[in-house]
Formats: sequence, structure tokens, C-alpha cells
Amino acid sequence: MVDERFMRTALLLGDDGLKRLENATVAVIGLGAVGGYALEALARAGIGRLILVDFDVFEPTNINRQLLALTSTLGQKKVEAAKNRVMDINPKCKVELQDCFVNIENFDEIFENKKIDFVVDAIDSIKEKCAMMAYLFEHNIPFVSAMGAALKTDVSALKYAKLSNTAYCTMARKIRKNLKTLGVDEQKIDCVYSSEPNNGSEKQIIKNQAGKKAVLGSLPTVTAIMGLMLAHHVILSLAKKEKRTPSA
Repeated sequence: MVDERFMRTALLLGDDGLKRLENATVAVIGLGAVGGYALEALARAGIGRLILVDFDVFEPTNINRQLLALTSTLGQKKVEAAKNRVMDINPKCKVELQDCFVNIENFDEIFENKKIDFVVDAIDSIKEKCAMMAYLFEHNIPFVSAMGAALKTDVSALKYAKLSNTAYCTMARKIRKNLKTLGVDEQKIDCVYSSEPNNGSEKQIIKNQAGKKAVLGSLPTVTAIMGLMLAHHVILSLAKKEKRTPSA
């Protein structure tokens, strides 16, 4: 009997599709502006097992765009807040937490022997992002990656694409360059990116109070929709028992 929580999902994707979601394991890497919304949709779709990876805590500056950032969660570990949110949505979900900064030294600990069906890549550190893509590609673990959402205002410019077909995205350009040195075929990398031209928006970059880190302006709408698009790709891919190919 279908859990009433997921009845409407079953009506659209079928009982078999819902069962595949319930039996699936999805890892969400990065639980910030994009990853938090991706996680929300995955949990509400009935994914049965979630592996949540992040090292950070919530700060006041997160509230403008991060679903899990609330006055009540300030100072809390993102993985802990994320688990609490998932369990409130679906108490039957099995949630595994990895409170760590993703890097090449812990890829095996995070991914190996976990029988992961899909990975949502929602991190923005270029070096670690590229290394993780290479690892997942080499180990044949399906994944979809978020490109840059900061400095963007046009939600209609958000698109699915192969990494090789992206344009007007500084992050995607840097990643393509890095992946070439790692021997990863960019034509086989699925992503969500914004095709909105920068139009000088780099001038919106400011410095934080310490003056050590560049801070980029961003909107909750753009990051949220990007996260939901990532989750949508995963949900349809798993429910249909086949890898969905985003349009170029």
C-alpha cells in the first residue's frame, strides 16, 4: 500500500516508479543554497536512503538563499539540520551523515561500497568539484552537477546540458579546463547551468568583513530552481529506470 505522503508521486510515476525511488540511494554533496533545495525535493519524492555530505555550519548570511538556514538553525551543523528536515518529511528514510569537507582523501570513505544510485554535486570549490567528478566518472557512479548560480537573475536562463555545451558560465569554463587535464570527457557530464550573460555583473562582487574572501551576490530564486532541477533530473532518471539525457 502506498504511503499517503507519496500518493501523488505514485499517481504520476506509477507504483513501480515510486518503489524504485524508495529503494534508491542518493548522495547530496553540499547542503547550501542549491543542495538544500535539491535535498528537499528528493526527500519529498520518497528517496529511501540519503547520504548527506557537508562540513559547514549555518551563518546569518545563509538565510537569504538556503532553505535549511533559519534563525533556529544558526550555528548548527548543516548535516544535522538536513537530517532533521528529512526525518520530518519522511521518517522512514535512512539518512547517513558525512560531516566533512569533500576532497580526494575521503572520496573512498564517502562513496566506496555504498551502492549509490545517483550523486547530486552541489559544491562550488572548483578543485574538489573537478576531482570528485573525475572520481565518480571513473567509478561509473551517475551524477549531475550544479554550475554557477551566483550573480544570476534570469531564472528562465537555467538549463540542462552536457558540460561541453555550456556557455556564459565562468564556473563551467574553469571546470572544463580542469577536467581535460584529468582525462574526463566533458561531453558525458550532465549539469544544470545558467546561460545568462554576465553583463558586467562581476562588479557586484564584494569583500567580507575580514577582506579575505570574495562574496558573490545571489538570489534565493535562482539557487532554489537550480537545486530543484538537479533533483528533478535524479527523480526521473531513477523512477524510469534509465538515465535521463538533458537537452543540449
